[in-house]
Amino acid sequence: QVQLVESGGGLVQPGGSLTLSCAASGIIFSTYVMGWYRQAPGKQRELVATITNGGSTNYADSVKGRFTISRDNAKTTVYLQMNSLNPEDTAVYYCYGRNILSANNHWGQGTQVTVSS
Repeated sequence: QVQLVESGGGLVQPGGSLTLSCAASGIIFSTYVMGWYRQAPGKQRELVATITNGGSTNYADSVKGRFTISRDNAKTTVYLQMNSLNPEDTAVYYCYGRNILSANNHWGQGTQVTVSS
């Protein structure tokens, strides 16, 4: 049974930082591209960042220079370090995994990030 469990969301003031974690189980982690998506109220879900097993990363333009994605293959966990947060970053953040062999996708349940003073 595949599980992606996010943690680390919450309320933060503008300019602040948060780190999201996503613990994966039930998958061969090394065969997965991992990533984060987000969905703000009334908007479509959008890509935030992805990372391959080899560490290659890709970021949405809106978060480049502020967010950093990383993974710990030994802990089967992917992280999203978010700095210089602004109210436009408010959204539910979803962990995502895509198997590079089968192209199967898996999603976490989401964690709320609210940026507000």
